[in-house]
Amino acid sequence: MSGKPIIQEAISPGLAQGVIDDVRAYIRENGLKPGDTVPSENAFAERAGVSRTVGREAFRALATLGILSIGNGRRAKVAAPDSGVLGLILDHTVQTKQQSIQQILAVRRTLELRTASLAALRRTDAEADEIMALTGRMRENLDTPDLIRDADIAFHERIAAASRNPLFTMLVGSFSIITRQTWQIGWISRGTKESRLANIECHERLGRAIGNQNPVEAEAIMDEHFESAISVLVRAGVG
Repeated sequence: MSGKPIIQEAISPGLAQGVIDDVRAYIRENGLKPGDTVPSENAFAERAGVSRTVGREAFRALATLGILSIGNGRRAKVAAPDSGVLGLILDHTVQTKQQSIQQILAVRRTLELRTASLAALRRTDAEADEIMALTGRMRENLDTPDLIRDADIAFHERIAAASRNPLFTMLVGSFSIITRQTWQIGWISRGTKESRLANIECHERLGRAIGNQNPVEAEAIMDEHFESAISVLVRAGVG
């Protein structure tokens, strides 16, 4: 087969980083919010004096980081905070043995004690009802662990949302990837129906404390919940 060889452009990480920094500065200096559009990758490439390929690579990196939302046929937009990006990073640190599950749980425990107390102070009536409804879903599906797991994860995320601190919402949401990996281990380790019901009842008591706007009780029950969860995983050999 004849013809000219295909020459691929070597992209210097430094060049792409320069465009990344320029885009972030543009967002900051123009006060852009999630959903606002930004100039094209070609415009930023031209402004930085680099090729379109470099500009495209920088935009892809920004999308991976959750800073931009890009798609075929439309202008790139400033992305809303995405707990999934942080969740992937946390999962990576666990998979590569940089952090342990117990270390992740220690941080999560500290955060969620605070979300429980804040939710008790700041929740709306609708949020209180939704939190309790999730505990009802857990009890109704005692023989279907996957549905209990999903309700359990949603329960903690709703409490974080009711704290009225978006950063808590994002951080608690980021734990879901790891929770999905460890939840079944904890459920099996609880062994008996009585032990599993006790876990659900702890969620119910927490939901009621939030509904009753009792931050001290809510925080204490959340602490009890994490003490139990951590102990169960330790007994199962999850370090």
